[in-house]
Amino acid sequence: MKLISFEKAGKASFGAVVEERVVDLGRHFAGRFATLRDLLAAGLGEVGDITRYATDCALADVKLLKPVTNPEHIWCLAVNYADHHKEVESAGRAQDLPKYPAVFARFNDSFAAHGEDLWHPEVSEQFDYEGELAVVIGQGGYRIAAAEAFAHIAGYTILNDGSVRDWQFHTRQITPGKNFHRSGSIGPWIVTADEIPDPYALRIETRLNGLVLQSDPAGLMLHKIAGFIEYVSTIAPLQPGDILATGTPSGVGFSRNPPVWMKPGDVCEVSIDKIGALRNKIVTPQY
Repeated sequence: MKLISFEKAGKASFGAVVEERVVDLGRHFAGRFATLRDLLAAGLGEVGDITRYATDCALADVKLLKPVTNPEHIWCLAVNYADHHKEVESAGRAQDLPKYPAVFARFNDSFAAHGEDLWHPEVSEQFDYEGELAVVIGQGGYRIAAAEAFAHIAGYTILNDGSVRDWQFHTRQITPGKNFHRSGSIGPWIVTADEIPDPYALRIETRLNGLVLQSDPAGLMLHKIAGFIEYVSTIAPLQPGDILATGTPSGVGFSRNPPVWMKPGDVCEVSIDKIGALRNKIVTPQY
C-alpha cells in the first residue's frame, strides 16, 4: 500500500494511492485521525483491505505533501556506505570508519515534498545531492532491541539529504549544512513494509538532469536498519511517523573531480526500486 499526505482544493488530508487514484482516508476516518501520523499510531490494521474503499479522485488532481507532515524526530546517518566513506577521505575529509552509527538530526522545515522546489542557498554554491532510503516508524518504542526493530517499521520512502557542503564543514559539527530551509526533500509516498520484505535488495539511484550519479544497493550500508533503530531509540523514544534516513551511497557531488553541484534550473531525481521516484527542481529562494 502507498500512503500519502496531500492537499486538494486547499484542504489537507491523507490517504492511499490505488492505480493512480487516491482513497481519501482522512475523509473515511474523519473525527478519528487528523493526520497520517495519527493513523500510523493507531496501526495500519485500522485500514484493512484498501480495495474495499471507493477512490475519491485522480492522483494527478492532488498536491502531494511530505508523507508525514509532522514527524517528531528525523534521524539521519552519515558515512554509512564504505565507498562513500572512501570518497569523503579522498576529498580531504579524512575520518575513521564509524564504529557506531554517525547520527545527526534534521528539522522538518529543511525538507520539501515531491514535486516542490528545493531552495538553492544564496550563501553557497556547494549544494550537493544525497539520495537515501528512509524508514518510517509505525509502532513507537524506547530502547527497542535490534531483534524486534522491524516490527516497528510502518514502511519506506525516499529522501534527498540535500547538503550545503561548505557550511557542513565549517566545523566538525555538520548540523548547519544539513538544515538549510527546503534544502532536502522526502516522498513521494510511504510504501508499507509488507510490500518490501527485503529493503537491502533495493537499489538507490540519483540523477541530476537525467545523468545517473549514484547507483548502489541498500545492502551495502554499514550500519543496518535494525541496529540504527536500536541505537536512536536508546537516545529517545521513537514515535509513530518518525523518519530514519539510512545514509547515502557513493557518487556525491563534492567528491567528484571537478565537483558537481546542484544549481538553479537543475532537476534532481532519486529513485528506489519498489518505491518510485522523488523529483525536485532547484530554484533561487522566493521569500
